[in-house]
Amino acid sequence: MNGDDLRARLAQGTPVLMPGVWDALSARLVAQAGFDTAFVSGFCVSGTRLGVPDFGYLTQTEMAETGARISTSSPELMVLIDADTGYGSALNVMRTVALYESAGAVGLFLEDQVWPKKCGHMAGKQVVPRDEWLSKLRSAVESRTHLHITARTDARAAVDLADAIDRAKAAADVGVDALFVEAPQSMAELEQIARELAPLGLPLVANMIEKGQTPLLTPGELHDLGYSLIAAPLSLLFAATKAMRDVLAVLHHDGTTRDNLPMLVPFDEFGGIVDLDGHYAREAQYR
Repeated sequence: MNGDDLRARLAQGTPVLMPGVWDALSARLVAQAGFDTAFVSGFCVSGTRLGVPDFGYLTQTEMAETGARISTSSPELMVLIDADTGYGSALNVMRTVALYESAGAVGLFLEDQVWPKKCGHMAGKQVVPRDEWLSKLRSAVESRTHLHITARTDARAAVDLADAIDRAKAAADVGVDALFVEAPQSMAELEQIARELAPLGLPLVANMIEKGQTPLLTPGELHDLGYSLIAAPLSLLFAATKAMRDVLAVLHHDGTTRDNLPMLVPFDEFGGIVDLDGHYAREAQYR
């Protein structure tokens, strides 16, 4: 898979919904559920790998390594990886691009926050000067072999919506593949972003975070507004966290899950998820 596969998929005219993933298992579940695209979310990787919030603690190599494990485990998925701010200057962005392409990614998101960054739906964000961000985007575009580059601006919260839209328009001139104004706060703002940016002819990105800043809409509703690349970055993480917490409460109270087995995936079913039979067959082949 490469960036051209994603471009072709977007050209079909139907919205692309990409759940957020953070490891090989979550990616396998996404693929087995019938999705063709997944997003390696920095929020998810920070929470699961480090146990800390999305506050800029992750490095480019940690994200690239995570992306490589995911791409290897689920080669049928188109994998986009969160690149945060590129992890340094425009030269560091070039290395990020090279690492992500080597990891098997089809695309990345590159934002304009001050480092260390914060989750796009958290308070306290700041953005770098516009030209600094544009130089990073230009280095990404000019150094890539195939990557699909999404220009993400967080200026809606840090400055105002007008500045965010102006930044997105400037990014379009650099040669990026998609535009992403993060964290619009109403339907009216979603509509305004699409009205002003859709004429540029690039796919628009929407980020659907449960209890976040932006209204939750379906892919069809967003597509009608003008958005075609839609992230659901935290749905799996929030669901998995709740499931683990619920079963831990049972274990803590009862000391066993014997009377609550429907809360769990059965042993044999989990074996199917990770292709246990396939590994038995390979073991036998080389015995």
